[in-house]
Amino acid sequence: MESSELLGTRLRLLLDLLDDGVTALYPSLGLEGFRPRFTPILRQLAAEGPASIRDLARAIGVTHSAASQTVAQMAKEELVALSPGADARQRIVRLTSRAEALLPALDREWAATSAAAAELDAELPYPLSRLVDEALEALRRRPMRDRISESARRL
Repeated sequence: MESSELLGTRLRLLLDLLDDGVTALYPSLGLEGFRPRFTPILRQLAAEGPASIRDLARAIGVTHSAASQTVAQMAKEELVALSPGADARQRIVRLTSRAEALLPALDREWAATSAAAAELDAELPYPLSRLVDEALEALRRRPMRDRISESARRL
């Protein structure tokens, strides 16, 4: 079996290895229960203040559904609080005092993680960060669904 046939599996493994490495550090920073997927939302709220889930999703580049699920997990961990927005369907997310107290440790972890990611990029023949950006752009131009449909027609 060619490695391209296992692309999704290999990408999930890569993401797991990256996330597991970060998650393993959290307890030593007093961040039990914290997950890497919380960081973009926490950093966005810390920088810009309360926001709707839709605005958070747009700002960090994920789907509304993904942002909503992450916010729900963060609320369970008492990192964010939700309040009704101007529209009955809208919920406004804000950091809790617990999350604000974690910001200095998270800022140190973010800086260390960014430095480690830059080191990984330098170790590779082609920077992973650049490859990911280019792959995302290629899929925005022509989604995988279209690519699969075209390939199936040719078979």
